Amino acid sequence: MVESTINRTIEPALQDLGFRLVRTLFSGGKKTGRNQLQIMAEPIEDRDMTVEDCEKISRHVATLLDVDDPISSSYVLEVSSPGIDRPLTRIEDFERFSGELAKITLRQMLDGRRRFAGRLAGLDESKGVIIETSFGRFVFAFEDIESARIDPSEILQSQSR
Repeated sequence: MVESTINRTIEPALQDLGFRLVRTLFSGGKKTGRNQLQIMAEPIEDRDMTVEDCEKISRHVATLLDVDDPISSSYVLEVSSPGIDRPLTRIEDFERFSGELAKITLRQMLDGRRRFAGRLAGLDESKGVIIETSFGRFVFAFEDIESARIDPSEILQSQSR
């Protein structure tokens, strides 16, 4: 998987610059005719990500990837912040964002469904992800989660008042 190779190359450099890697996504190919490498990062310290931060990361990562060359074809590099609907990509994210609304999609069905929406309640003693939904409390193994992200609906409602 090209993303894991890229992560190994850029993650230590991002940390040295004061940023945490959130997600790497390589997309495109024959269907679109355009390859894109998306790097999503956030500051390690508690502050907003700026355009200048994205530019700094982009210049640094582009240099690293030119030297290491993990992608043989041409591509467009995009660096962004996670935004308000932040993806939850690491098990630590579920503890860090405990109390927030989230949407989780599982790899396989559980109780007749794959999608769950509710409030994150951290991790249990065996590192299972806990979510409180309108139809009960669920605990998922991190490996069973296909995708997860913060649900910004509460944030957006409070901003519109």
